[in-house]
Amino acid sequence: MRRAALLALVLAAGCAQARADLDLKVGGPFGARPTIAFPDGKPSAELRIDQLAAGGGEALRQDDVAIVQYTAHVWDGRQNRLVDSSFNRGTPAAFPVGRMLPGLDAALRGRRVGSRVAAAIPPADGFGANPPRGLDPDGGLLYVIDILGTHHKGVSAATSGGDLAGVEVRGGARPSIRLPATAPPRRFAAKVLTRGKGPRTEAGQLVVTQHEGVVWDGGRVFDSTWRAGQPKAFTLGDGSVIKAWDEALVGVPTGSRVAMIVPPAYGYGEAGQPAFGIRGADTLVFVVDVIAAY
Repeated sequence: MRRAALLALVLAAGCAQARADLDLKVGGPFGARPTIAFPDGKPSAELRIDQLAAGGGEALRQDDVAIVQYTAHVWDGRQNRLVDSSFNRGTPAAFPVGRMLPGLDAALRGRRVGSRVAAAIPPADGFGANPPRGLDPDGGLLYVIDILGTHHKGVSAATSGGDLAGVEVRGGARPSIRLPATAPPRRFAAKVLTRGKGPRTEAGQLVVTQHEGVVWDGGRVFDSTWRAGQPKAFTLGDGSVIKAWDEALVGVPTGSRVAMIVPPAYGYGEAGQPAFGIRGADTLVFVVDVIAAY
């Protein structure tokens, strides 16, 4: 659902051994854009990781979604240019632990929320011989990452169910959806089944969700974060998700469970979504747990 940033692209995680004590200086407080003073010359060809500040929060586990602020440079010993930064976008980023670049997984797995980590990642632990366009295959990467939060794979916002326009949502940590044997409604509809007690979401925030999506015609589950084993995060209100989500989830307290009936105009339109087997005429039903917002 979410558009990935250039260097938040994920690859299968590998096993990486890391040295500590990076020969560079990182300044600035946790949660603020860091200043980085690079030494002369190229970095080591080994993966090197430093924990610059130790947090006291939860430890990051396999299949968590880590919420971070980060800055990424090409470390080539010349310009060491900035290539990506969550600070430039104005919202944090979501890093899926266990599904990132091997060097990033090695840097973050087991770290605690509230920590600042720096990682010098050689190509072997990064994008390998086929980096994204604009990156040198022989160049290393330097990440400075502040860990703001983490959300585990089985998390749910609520366990209760409810109904919406004939659709029955059966409660549980992972809800199930039962559809009526009728034609779908023509209009978009949404209902908060369980109202959370957290702060209300706002447009422009990064929102962490679990969700279950079914096609009305046949009741097929086409998307489920619970089944996939990892929550998803997206920026609310910027068009990076379907219109229904932007309409239904702005202003909802975190900790809520929301049901939606989504006609094509509020979903994937006339083109549908072939990757999910969704046709242009399909009406969809979603149940979304709003886990957190940043």
